[in-house]
Amino acid sequence: MRTVGVEEELLLVAPDSGEPRALSAAVLAHAEAADAGQDVFEKELYGQMLEFATHPQTDMAELGAEIVRCRKEAARHAGEIGCAVAALATSPLPVSPTISINRRYQWLAEQYAIATREQLVCGMHVHVAVESDEEGVAVVDRIRPWLPVLLAISANSPFWQGEDTRYDSYRSRVWDRWPSAGPTELFGSAERYHRRVADMVATGVILDEKMAYFDARLSERYPTVEIRVADVCLHAETAQLVAALARALVETAAREWRAGHEPADHSVTLLRLAAWQSARAGLERELLHPLTMRRLPAEAVVRALLDHVGDALAGSGDLDRAREATRRLLRHGNGARVQREVMERTGNLRDVVTACVRHTQA
Repeated sequence: MRTVGVEEELLLVAPDSGEPRALSAAVLAHAEAADAGQDVFEKELYGQMLEFATHPQTDMAELGAEIVRCRKEAARHAGEIGCAVAALATSPLPVSPTISINRRYQWLAEQYAIATREQLVCGMHVHVAVESDEEGVAVVDRIRPWLPVLLAISANSPFWQGEDTRYDSYRSRVWDRWPSAGPTELFGSAERYHRRVADMVATGVILDEKMAYFDARLSERYPTVEIRVADVCLHAETAQLVAALARALVETAAREWRAGHEPADHSVTLLRLAAWQSARAGLERELLHPLTMRRLPAEAVVRALLDHVGDALAGSGDLDRAREATRRLLRHGNGARVQREVMERTGNLRDVVTACVRHTQA
């Protein structure tokens, strides 16, 4: 069974005001002192962010439990130095981000100017094991049209600089300002994939292959396909669902490749429209169906995804759990809906952040 690992980026906030706090260096130092040799937490582009990575898991219940443990550990270390963690993909409150001291990050700030200064966004990356680069590229080619559905499920960033953007995932719109971000054309082979990335680096516009910020890519560190479209999810259960669906997408695509089925030949233009629609609508309105690229109610498109990967979910023992988690998600809404409901009830973005701090560890 394919292993799955998750990386989550969390926002560090002041417990009283809800405003982001640039304390990642202090949190990391406390974590290292408390748990010498730990390799769970890492710094990110901004001092207001903290990242953790789970270990590769084959059992989704174990993965979900580890996500919860990592979130609680992050909250414990943050609490010791006077802040809290929130699984928010953007800060609801206005913020002036502080870029971490790091040669790489300084290069980004110089190269991309204001686009870098506006990248305080938190995502979730899912790593799914593949047997080879050839299998990995075949998977990347075949999962392309389904990735916007994962974005809609995870959407958790309706507010930006104190305003309601009217998007469910404004993070994804900010992220797409990187020149190398977004959906990709069909590669067809590992050789063509690596040649394309090398050509991108050779332009000098991006620093290295780590900056091939495709929606799905071959990891430069691990034998995995890395799926990068999701907002960090407000609830750990939603993160577990996204991870289960990601693994099932990879397994389904690999089976299609082995059976000789060609990938859907959607243009990058259409894939960008599908991603935009998912960012705008979330689970509240219509999405583009991955096969027809025509509008259907979000619930119908999500259920189409479940049908598409149903055999893979059943084979890994995740089908019933995924169906139940999807049912709850469609009933209660994604993180964007939860945030807006708190705002409608209280009229205060600080209350939104406070509620999300609680939801992060639920």
